[in-house]
Amino acid sequence: QVQLVESGGGLVQAGGSLRLSCAASGLTFGSYAMGWFRQAPGKEREFVAAISWSGLSTYYADSVKGRFTISRDNAKNTVYLQMNSLKPEDTAVYYCAARRVSSTFDRSYNSARYYDYWGQGTQVTVSS
Repeated sequence: QVQLVESGGGLVQAGGSLRLSCAASGLTFGSYAMGWFRQAPGKEREFVAAISWSGLSTYYADSVKGRFTISRDNAKNTVYLQMNSLKPEDTAVYYCAARRVSSTFDRSYNSARYYDYWGQGTQVTVSS
């Protein structure tokens, strides 16, 4: 049974930093691309960042580019999201997701419907 468990969320002041982790089990981690999405109250889920199965390719939403960094440790079956210079508009529940190897990943990494497994989410709240 596949499980994705996020951690590291919390309350932080604007300008601060948080590091989210997502520990995966029940799958061959190195065969999955990983993504982070977020959903704020009353809004649709939106793409934040993604990383290829090898870790060689990373992708970011324009709203977080230059502030967030996605990385992965295949030996630990874990993907990370380092979030710096946080803004109140970053407040949301953050979800990690896993997607099987795909030849179209570089064209569809930001589409939630192509991801196969999801975590339960972790709350990030940024106060002004």
